[in-house]
Amino acid sequence: MSMDTRGPVTEVDVEAFAYYLRNFTSGQLRLLSEHFRPEFICVIENDIPIVLQELTSRQVITHPQAQTYADLEKYQDATKAAETLVNYILTESQATAVGLWKSFFALRSRWSHPNLHGIVEEILQNGNALLEEILLNESGYNLDPEVEACQDEQKDILREQTKMLKESGRRHQSEGQSFPILSRYVEVKMVSDVHFRKQSFEEHEALAAAGELNEYRLRHKTQAELERITLDRLFRWCFRSGRLPQSVMVSGVAGVGKTTLMQKFVFDWATGRHYQKFTFVFLFKFRDLNALGPMTSLEQLIQRGYPHLRTNLPRLLQEPKKLLFIFDGLDECNEDLDLSRNQFQNLCTHVGDVKPVSMIVASLIKQTLLKGCSVLLTSRPNKLVRLETGVLHRVVSIVGFLSQERERYFRNFFEDDVVAKSALAYVRDSQVLYTLCYNPSYCWITCTALQPCYVSKMGQPQPLPKTVTQLFVSYIKHMLVNHSRPLPKPPEAREMLIKLGWLADYGLNNHVFIFDRNHLEAFGLDGSPFLTAFLVENIQADVSVSPVTYSFVHLTVQEFFAALVHYLDFNEKNFGDVMAAAQRNQGGEYEIFSRFLFGLSHPATRAPLEENLGKFSAVTTKRVIEWLAEMDWNVWMSLATGGRKKGTENKKKAMNVFHYLFEAHNAPLVRQAVDEASRMDFSELFLMPVDCIILAFILSCCKEIACLNLDSCFIQVEGLQRLGPQLHRVRELSLCNNDLRDAAMKDIACALKRSDCKLESLSLAKNAFTEPCCRDLGLALLENRSVLKLDLTKNKLQNEGLAHLLEAFSSPQCKIRELVIRENSLSDASCRNLCSALAGNTSLQLLNLNGNFFTDLCYEEMRSLILKSPLKEIRLSLNQFSAEAERHLKELEKEREDLKIDL
Repeated sequence: MSMDTRGPVTEVDVEAFAYYLRNFTSGQLRLLSEHFRPEFICVIENDIPIVLQELTSRQVITHPQAQTYADLEKYQDATKAAETLVNYILTESQATAVGLWKSFFALRSRWSHPNLHGIVEEILQNGNALLEEILLNESGYNLDPEVEACQDEQKDILREQTKMLKESGRRHQSEGQSFPILSRYVEVKMVSDVHFRKQSFEEHEALAAAGELNEYRLRHKTQAELERITLDRLFRWCFRSGRLPQSVMVSGVAGVGKTTLMQKFVFDWATGRHYQKFTFVFLFKFRDLNALGPMTSLEQLIQRGYPHLRTNLPRLLQEPKKLLFIFDGLDECNEDLDLSRNQFQNLCTHVGDVKPVSMIVASLIKQTLLKGCSVLLTSRPNKLVRLETGVLHRVVSIVGFLSQERERYFRNFFEDDVVAKSALAYVRDSQVLYTLCYNPSYCWITCTALQPCYVSKMGQPQPLPKTVTQLFVSYIKHMLVNHSRPLPKPPEAREMLIKLGWLADYGLNNHVFIFDRNHLEAFGLDGSPFLTAFLVENIQADVSVSPVTYSFVHLTVQEFFAALVHYLDFNEKNFGDVMAAAQRNQGGEYEIFSRFLFGLSHPATRAPLEENLGKFSAVTTKRVIEWLAEMDWNVWMSLATGGRKKGTENKKKAMNVFHYLFEAHNAPLVRQAVDEASRMDFSELFLMPVDCIILAFILSCCKEIACLNLDSCFIQVEGLQRLGPQLHRVRELSLCNNDLRDAAMKDIACALKRSDCKLESLSLAKNAFTEPCCRDLGLALLENRSVLKLDLTKNKLQNEGLAHLLEAFSSPQCKIRELVIRENSLSDASCRNLCSALAGNTSLQLLNLNGNFFTDLCYEEMRSLILKSPLKEIRLSLNQFSAEAERHLKELEKEREDLKIDL
């Protein structure tokens, strides 16, 4: 059907759409509606009131029914209300289902949710083909007996390999009630068609608290701006490109569930739950492929991983459109994946071509090899910086647990609801730890670390962690004490952790995350009882390479051990080498390691481990503190003007130094590094709430800071809440373009009201402040005695908002010298009131009122203010004065030689 769905929607359009739907039989429409059930729920739960209003206006549901669903949202949650509503509509009658479709079609003119747009576009542009696709994905192709036998064997093998899924040391049974927690975030916490920006993805992404800035932005945008996508929709028709994608990238930070997602995808295929249009699915992990040597072929890859297909492989590869290749962990590949548009001469064209693995993958994606096949990859965001993602047909991002998922995880982890609530409340208050918990792996590590702090049967409760290093210390101690029977004596425990630490150090320095038996033997760990506590066994399909490999339960656990070993077994050369590598730190590989290294320098942080391992090296502590004290973050601040890209990189380095200082938790060290004349400029660097906590800690250690520029940092209200208690220490504060809403003004007002407030210059330009918050600001300014400059440009104060500020501006105690209220939709009445309020002000020297709605009706009041006030400069351009009025106002400069008037 050809229909323009981008413009305003009329009732004629709605009826035309309804007529189109009647072309489908009742069974076909039911099949399509059931297919879109997850999208229906996703759209509705984002704004239940607007959907209920549309449904009642079209008599799809009654007003009492609408109230029932509204109450369900209020007293339970939006998801429950949406699920119940969709279930009712889809089981009631075809008429109600058509009514829902019509409502969605009509809503697009006033609601731009991407899932809403995608639903309508897909059924319009791809309706009949979609019916075929649904049936094909349910039943697959008719296969001849020999191929079907191969497929059955392939499914049996993959089902066995993936039925028990591992996620950070915990196992998830994927049969029966599968993935009680995991399935929820897989289904609704992936966002599609993400346009990756190099600036955002240059953040190192090994740890949530380390700056998962783009992921944070995605979480904030999920509700209204990004398409939510389920696991069985990764290869669905894309309304933006108008095609079925053949190459899909799933991005996500370490531990968010990419590998588990791929295992779940394969398990569901093997059990016939989705994507039966793929006759064969081949799953490879880059970490395993690295061990195969520099050159191989696709044919060899398949034969090694799936030897049972060797005989029939040539026949199976004859129909590429029926094949799916999954490559998990691109970030662990030893080579860069080159997808540049002009790179064709080295690509493979035959399955027997011997090339590097990255070249084989590129050839599959660019369709020079097995044209028509599909490819699914996973990667951490930092790898995508150097990848030309435009070649891929779809890019999605897993954004992890939101608040409900975190709460559910804590309840499931702790058997006692009281303990679960208490632990979660502490983590929420900490925020540094709470930020970690959006990541399922860190959620598990956090809960494991908090167990000895809350559960009385474990003996004397440990002190609650405040930093990430303290959290990992608690985690390691818990695993050491509770997973080693009998409990080893300190010398034995120290010796074994040293061996484990040097293994971790070797892996970090050589980009090795998978270890075989030879590695364990080389470091004296073969047969160690510590293996099950900190390492995970990985059974390999290809026994010719290595029947069993080992990895740390999470990459950050490996990084922690790599840092810990330098305190347990100091070696001058090794320490010097690793610190030199950390200083270079081009790709961010040593960022988390460095935070742990600095964190362990604090005596209180390492004390719990010293009880079991003995004293840590004083030399290491001394060297680490000296190195940190010598790092001059001001150098990076001064270099921040060296071009946008270079400036952003330097700001990130400066923020990393602040994270190091936070982990060290050494206030004198902070004061040594940051003096009162420091100017902190993090403008245009996206900051998470956790970064704001780090900044707040730095500020709390200082009596006063000269300047803090947070323009365009996307901190929003949540970030400002973390900074609020320390903002009074800053003399010059700029918070422009942060999408700050009225709720944020309370934190700003609290800072202004403090008797020790140092704020002299405050810029709140280009935010979303409106009239209600002006009362708080006005009352704060009445008490404040420090502010000399105030910029409120491009907010939405309007007449009512300005009225709340006039008392402060007219106060004899007001010391403001520069006042900027540009582009706030102020009328003539506001102008007259402002002129009256400022008539007795003796401090104001510059007044900027550009871009409002002033006309000749307020000319006399403005003329009087100009002649009688001590103003040195007034700006009135882009208002609505007549040419004559502007000429008369400009002539007033002749009557006051010290005054400049801009019109």
